[in-house]
Amino acid sequence: MNIMYLAWELIAGFILLFVLVKLLGKKLINQITPFTFIAAIVLGELLGNALYDEKIGVRYIIFSMTLWALLLFAVEVLGQKFLKLRKAFEGKPSVLIRNGIVNRDQLKKNRMNINQLQSLLRQSETFSIRDVAYCYLEANGSISLLKKSSKQKLQQEDINLPAQSVYVPVTLIRDGELLRDELVDIDQNEEWLVNQLQMQGVDDYRNVFLAEWLEGDGLFLQTFEQVSR
Repeated sequence: MNIMYLAWELIAGFILLFVLVKLLGKKLINQITPFTFIAAIVLGELLGNALYDEKIGVRYIIFSMTLWALLLFAVEVLGQKFLKLRKAFEGKPSVLIRNGIVNRDQLKKNRMNINQLQSLLRQSETFSIRDVAYCYLEANGSISLLKKSSKQKLQQEDINLPAQSVYVPVTLIRDGELLRDELVDIDQNEEWLVNQLQMQGVDDYRNVFLAEWLEGDGLFLQTFEQVSR
C-alpha cells in the first residue's frame, strides 16, 4: 500500500471520526445503553477495517461511516419522539433489590446470580445486601443503589463519635449451599450456624437463598420463599 495514500486515508478517517463523535454526542462515548456500546465499536471497526483494505478508497470510508452515523442519529431522533421505540432501543432498568429483598426473578431474567450481584455491590462500596433498600440494574450494566436510611453516609465527626472497628460481612450460605470454608474463617462451626438459623425461624439452611454474618450486627438472611415472591 502506498504510504502517502494510507496517510491520506488516516487523516480523512480521523477528521471524519472526530466530527461524527461531536455530532452524535457524549451518549455514544459514555455507552449508556448496549446499543450505543455496539454502535461505537462498529463505527471504529468501519474505519479500522477500511484503512487496511487496498480496494477501499477514501470515498467508501466517508460513505460507510456517514451512513452508519445517520442511522444512529435516526435512532436517537425516533427514540426522543416515540416512547415505545425509546424503550425498545434503550431498554429499562431492572429492580434487583426492592425494599431490601432480592428479586430472584429479575436476577434470572438478566442472567445474573447472587455472586455477581454481590460483586457489583462491592464495586459500589457496599459490602452487604443488608445495607441496600433498592438496587437497580441500569441498561448499560451498571447498578444504582439507594441505601437504607440508617446506612446512609454520615461523618462521625459531625456527631462527635469515636472511631470504631470495621468488619467485612462474610457470606455463609449462598443459593442454599453452605460455605464451610467461610465458617472456618470466622471460627465457627455448622452447629453454631444451625442455632443462628433457628433463632430466625429457619430449620434447614437449604431453604436459605443468602445468609451473611457481620461482626457486631449478627446474621442477615433471606430465604428462597422471600426472594421468590
